[in-house]
Amino acid sequence: MKQQKEQLRVRRHRRIRSKIKGTADRLRLCVFRSNQHIYAQLIDDATGHVKAHASDRLLKGKENEKGMPAAREVGKLVASLAKGMGAEAVVFDRGGYKYHGRVKALAEGAREEGLKF
Repeated sequence: MKQQKEQLRVRRHRRIRSKIKGTADRLRLCVFRSNQHIYAQLIDDATGHVKAHASDRLLKGKENEKGMPAAREVGKLVASLAKGMGAEAVVFDRGGYKYHGRVKALAEGAREEGLKF
């Protein structure tokens, strides 16, 4: 059952990725969610390079924070990294996950910091 759920998520992610592309002007904000952690990357698909990354494992002083509060902080961290590179807007790639829970919290945290998508 677990393997089938993961295969369905990967199929959804491939379908999403066929429609969205990140450019140098508008990077792709890609989200990966595991059972314990959440990760976000800013990717330039034109060159195939990861420009910045953030995860709840990188949060300083908030090691005990998990779940949705940690995801919101990761969103704020990745938004500040993007603004530091001069990116005002990104394309949001939810990675085949539902826009719900930790994925939604990450997106809202990024929006709170002024990132547009």
